Amino acid sequence: MAALMMVCEAVFAQEGQKQQNLGNDAESSQSALTGAGVGSAGTAAKPGQADGMGNPRLGGGRPLYRLNRSDVVALSFTLSPEFDQVITIQPDGYVFLKDAAPVLAQGLTLEEFQLAVRRAYTGYLHDPQVAVALKEFEHPYFVAGGEVGRPGKYELRGDTSVIEAVQIAGGFTHEAKHSQVLLFRHVNDGLVEARVFNLKKMLREKNLSEAVQLRPGDLIFVPQNSISKIDRYLTKPSMSMYVSPTQF
Repeated sequence: MAALMMVCEAVFAQEGQKQQNLGNDAESSQSALTGAGVGSAGTAAKPGQADGMGNPRLGGGRPLYRLNRSDVVALSFTLSPEFDQVITIQPDGYVFLKDAAPVLAQGLTLEEFQLAVRRAYTGYLHDPQVAVALKEFEHPYFVAGGEVGRPGKYELRGDTSVIEAVQIAGGFTHEAKHSQVLLFRHVNDGLVEARVFNLKKMLREKNLSEAVQLRPGDLIFVPQNSISKIDRYLTKPSMSMYVSPTQF
């Protein structure tokens, strides 16, 4: 039991700001957001059209995708192709542009990033016009650990309940505590929500109404022993009481 919650601390500390805005069934997408000059209103991304192909996972009621560390973005300058470049967002959230000052990209939508790039090139190019294309990004994922057949990180494809996630991770081991499956969900940089599910009861009664759907970045932990009590919300340091990072 002392081995139950440091995996969460490690995973959320490293991945805490990632992929909560990603939708389901993510595929490599491209977005062509064409600039129209600094200070003027460019062609803004519309809900459901953020990736240039009408992909509903980036709009239509869902938040627009925001750039993360390690994302790869291609810049194409309409009138100055010599400035075309493919850049990777650095661990500190910045990108290094050719012949321009670094730009903070992490947390920006593609439209916001496009405007930031145009501003960065104002002193170098007259009326810079740039198209932005998202080339690579981290797909939505969940992590399963503890007493499951194959602990690890899995791509989150479509609607997936906590029960389905356990099956994807190889099902329960013989020593699993089916009645106290933990779900950890990142709330903000310092806070994690913890919930306990009695999957044994759900399966016995064939009632899956309480089997919540996973969100990107969720962590499922199946303990070996009973858990007497767990707070609904935990700070990251306190999670070391439950999960050990050595288990992943």
